[in-house]
Amino acid sequence: MACIIGGLAVSHTPTIGFAVDHNKQEEAAWAPIFKSFEPMKEWLKDKQPDVLFYIFNDHITSFFFDHYSAFALGVDDHYGVADEGGGVRGLPAIGGHAALARHIGASLMADEFDMSFFRDKPIDHGLFSPMSALLPFEPKWPVDVVPLQVGVLQFPIPSAKRCYNLGQALRRAIESYPEDLKVVIAATGGVSHQVHGERCGFNNPEWDTQFVDLFVNDPARLTEMTIAEYATLGGLEGSEVITWLIMRGALSSNVKLIHQDYYLPSMTGIATLLLENQARPLPIDVQARHREHMNHQLAGVEQLEGTYPFTLERSAKGYRLNKFLHGMIIPAWRERFLEEPEAIFEEAGLTDEERDLIRRRDWRGLIHYGVIFFLLEKLGAVVGVSNLHIYSAMRGQSLEEFQKTRNQQVLYSVAGKK
Repeated sequence: MACIIGGLAVSHTPTIGFAVDHNKQEEAAWAPIFKSFEPMKEWLKDKQPDVLFYIFNDHITSFFFDHYSAFALGVDDHYGVADEGGGVRGLPAIGGHAALARHIGASLMADEFDMSFFRDKPIDHGLFSPMSALLPFEPKWPVDVVPLQVGVLQFPIPSAKRCYNLGQALRRAIESYPEDLKVVIAATGGVSHQVHGERCGFNNPEWDTQFVDLFVNDPARLTEMTIAEYATLGGLEGSEVITWLIMRGALSSNVKLIHQDYYLPSMTGIATLLLENQARPLPIDVQARHREHMNHQLAGVEQLEGTYPFTLERSAKGYRLNKFLHGMIIPAWRERFLEEPEAIFEEAGLTDEERDLIRRRDWRGLIHYGVIFFLLEKLGAVVGVSNLHIYSAMRGQSLEEFQKTRNQQVLYSVAGKK
């Protein structure tokens, strides 16, 4: 079974990444930051975790307000470095543990946390700034990550209590994963700072100290505070520190404090914190019971003939092909598809099997492969095939045979007037 061995928390100010990129680790202004990182670096080197469950917030880089979620879980197998306006940092992409991520996603949904899921999104300094100071990255990172992006910039945002409760559900999710993995929960963001308005530059070291003490020893008290109270004490942007409570909720009630430090160089209080988990085993298999709970809502659906729920697993398997077909909403893409299909197949990196399914318009085969129906109807609209033709093909019937089972014999599609 997967095991949570500890949690670390650190600010994710871009100052850290800037210092790494410009070799300023030994300069007076930056040296205290990297000194405070040393115990965490040594602990990670000693424990050699397999996965970091990494909690961060994006800074309007890969997540914009056209679709802004409270909790967005990465389910990809790798994550590149985002360009935040000044070019991409010289860091390699980091691997993602996609199987663990899918398990966590299913578990959190079963525990009634309404998650969103992302792929194909590079990650900004919320992840890569502290990571580049905590772990070696050449030629590659020594761990995989499961990233959780928490939307804390557009209000309303999750409460401190919701974050803590999510952490408790996260513990159940990770501990019920059947593969033996050592997992560390990494929380980033905070502590006190404000970067906008006339209050820009606000800090409160006294509150930062009190917050960390409560976080370690009495985290439930922190769930009683409102976002406005966090903003009053630590600055509006500093209220992102509620995301640390996800990490704390995932650990045992009693933890061992390994390291704690604090430094305020300029705009953001930089806190570092390392906790070892002190979880005790139970004499009953609660993990097996939780996995049954995870599967409760779809239990029995496998008995429905010809029914294929579009799960995270099916989504991952068919992602490349679904992405290709999603391009049919773009006029230039569908024109190229009609004019030079083989060239666009090659450009999209489709496998021979995927290309063959599209060439033959194998509607049933596409469903079996992992394509969602609503992309089939887009392909049908492009190639002049009605929804009813697709339905009948999936049933293994001629159009005429299928139409006899309908109350009205009509044809339609999602194609425009053309």
